[in-house]
Amino acid sequence: MTKAVFIDRDGTLIRNKPWNINPDTVELDDCATDALRLLQQNDFLLLVLANQGGIAKGHFTAKEVDVVNKRIADMLAAEGVYIDAFYYSPYHPDGIVTEFARNSDDRKPASGMLLKAADAFGIDLSHSWVIGDMLDDVEAGHRAGCTTILYNNGNETDWRTDRFREPDYIVNDLYKAACAVCEIHEPRIVSYEFSLDPL
Repeated sequence: MTKAVFIDRDGTLIRNKPWNINPDTVELDDCATDALRLLQQNDFLLLVLANQGGIAKGHFTAKEVDVVNKRIADMLAAEGVYIDAFYYSPYHPDGIVTEFARNSDDRKPASGMLLKAADAFGIDLSHSWVIGDMLDDVEAGHRAGCTTILYNNGNETDWRTDRFREPDYIVNDLYKAACAVCEIHEPRIVSYEFSLDPL
């Protein structure tokens, strides 16, 4: 059985800086290295997922996204943490770049990126997790059959819920998310009952 943790990129793994394509300004979340190291030590594949609608909107190119992803991978590798793959969706229905100016099953909250990764790596999605700062991440995870964690760091502002958008856990730092995934019960781990109000 191959199990994975799918982690959102902007606002979760790295600090959220809209339309950021400058690798020199990439900042990892404070707990990212420790969290991913714990997951790696517990035999989870580490896969990064991102909506990159800025490609469709003409703000940057796929090549520029690849440069930022390489910077993230290099920063983590320097600490002994290795990303198995990056997936991103270049689509947006309001785009101006014709090739990408549409919705897509690859764009969260749809689950296309997770399904492609599962096929490529032989991942058992029922034993895999999604961690993200938005309920769109939660929905994508549930649609793929994963367990989900909302990293409640203040980025989510649209608290519409349905059966796909109710996270299994809510935490306030990434290390706590990793502890939940690895079933480590220690004082640092905090989980909450889901509510419509941000915590």
